[in-house]
Amino acid sequence: MLKDAQGLEVTTDSQETIAAINRFIEQALGYGKDAEACVLEGIAADPTCAMLHAYAAAHYLCQENAIAIQQAISHLLLAQQQVEKLTKREQLYIQAIAAWGSGAIDRAIALHEEITQEFPRDLISVQQGQYHYFYLGDKERLLKIAQKVFTANRDNHYVYGMMAFGLEQCYRLAEAEVFARLATTINRYDPWAHHAIAHVMETQGRVDRGIAWMESHADTWENCNSMLYTHNWWHIALYYLERGDIEKVFSLYDTRVWGGAQKNSPKDQVGAIATLLRLELRGVDVGERWQELSIYLYSRISEHALPFQDLHYVYALAKAGRREWLNVMLNSMEKHATTVNPYLRQNWFEIAIPAARGLVAHAIGHWSTAIAQLKPVLPQLYKLGGSHAQRVLFEQVYRNSILRDENLSASTLYASNSTTAKR
Repeated sequence: MLKDAQGLEVTTDSQETIAAINRFIEQALGYGKDAEACVLEGIAADPTCAMLHAYAAAHYLCQENAIAIQQAISHLLLAQQQVEKLTKREQLYIQAIAAWGSGAIDRAIALHEEITQEFPRDLISVQQGQYHYFYLGDKERLLKIAQKVFTANRDNHYVYGMMAFGLEQCYRLAEAEVFARLATTINRYDPWAHHAIAHVMETQGRVDRGIAWMESHADTWENCNSMLYTHNWWHIALYYLERGDIEKVFSLYDTRVWGGAQKNSPKDQVGAIATLLRLELRGVDVGERWQELSIYLYSRISEHALPFQDLHYVYALAKAGRREWLNVMLNSMEKHATTVNPYLRQNWFEIAIPAARGLVAHAIGHWSTAIAQLKPVLPQLYKLGGSHAQRVLFEQVYRNSILRDENLSASTLYASNSTTAKR
């Protein structure tokens, strides 16, 4: 039995496997693009290493698509075959990832909390706990799980970035910026810390400072996975949108946000959709971009990995005129809601499905329907996850629906009065 770079025991006798685990930890915490290669190298050195199979499963589950989920399940089965000879931490971690894979998010969270209580150096477990809290809209516990392990990891810049994002989501902006700057002082190559400050400055309206901060660190993102690479550039695009520099936003969309994306990546797709929608809400014609993007959404129709993502997909399908795909997806969402883990079922039925109907109504110009569907669920949309910067988009759609409905009513009234006057 050997120890990894976090000082935690791993059931393996292979130094090559430990080296691969250490590389994976660095890649995962730093949102690097070589995480998959690291786990596969480690497995090649020791095919019986359960933790590497569990790490592989977690990596694939983060991809949030059907093919990756099947890959995750195969690795989970291999990890579980070794479970009796493993340490307590390894057993708990495998159980947590298995719970995630089965949709039992409440159990996964409880297990990650137990791991971080007993093994606070396990930052991979903390990161995955934060991931789940993020997509449940539970900002307080997203912060608390990082706070719980902070003292044990003061020497690790990644925990400062975790703290920063949690603080920002709890609107403790000044503290968030302090922690994020500490992270980048320790290691300039910390994209999650860059990301936390992007949120802080956006919330505070520090547009020029935000652009300067993010662009001054953009050279460090070349080794990031596509999710954070495109997402950090998306934040820059939002700053330029606030400036009203539409040409720059299009340039970033075409070269970084979508142009630099893995086109089949759900998170990359969501960022691209959110960009186009924001442009259209400002009255900007986005050309054929909806149609070009929608081609890649066919495989999303029946996946339903996260309701937050589904809301983006249905809007894009509606805007692209993919009515048949859209109808299939809406029906599939309703069917999925009947089978999902009970812990999440209410969110699907009472929030996600009405919100999806409202967003589709807006996309096709049915303003009053959009208002009726979105108004009751807006206060609850945080339960579907996403950051403040991402969720504000749904509020903008609602306000835009009201404005357009009022304009339509006014124009109808004017036309009616004009006809009466002529008579």
